[in-house]
Amino acid sequence: MCLFLDIGGVLLTDGWNTNARKRAAAEFQFDFSEMEDRHRLTFSIYEEGKLSLEEYLSRTVFFENRPFTRDQFQAFMFAQSKANPEMIDLIRTLKAKYKLKTVVVSNEARELNVYRIRKFNLDGFVDAFVSSCFVGMRKPDPDIFRLALDIAQVPRDQIVYLENTPMHVDVAESLGIQSILHTDQEATREKLAGLGLKN
Repeated sequence: MCLFLDIGGVLLTDGWNTNARKRAAAEFQFDFSEMEDRHRLTFSIYEEGKLSLEEYLSRTVFFENRPFTRDQFQAFMFAQSKANPEMIDLIRTLKAKYKLKTVVVSNEARELNVYRIRKFNLDGFVDAFVSSCFVGMRKPDPDIFRLALDIAQVPRDQIVYLENTPMHVDVAESLGIQSILHTDQEATREKLAGLGLKN
């Protein structure tokens, strides 16, 4: 059996979502709406690995002189990532108990994704990372799930996908991948137990 896992909103907090960007605008005292307009125009290609963090920041924040440095801003970005330790412990326990294969299917930009993998030791219990920045496609594109299926080499009826975005759950289920819409650790634990994966 195999678990497909999202990172942001499941194993960790979201890496660079709207609330994090609002906090950045407040912390560094710049116009959030202007940054947000620029973010919307460029973030998809950043998450697909077509822009570096340096290029993304040049387009969204440092298109004009700022009284703070790129290093300061990047450190703030990375500091928004926090672990969901209960979920990480649950997945580690289930993986060990049932010899599960674990595959991340996630939309994340390269530098942030690599930081999060290393910082929270995700590679200690994840077998493969089908991250948008590595494969050049993003959820809800069905092809990212098809690629994850090819990499996992596990029949889709033996896969359970944990995801906190309803549309992504819908797309996965349309491909025959049984999915759990993650809202909180306890509800997900109960749903996994109902599928025979009891910790």
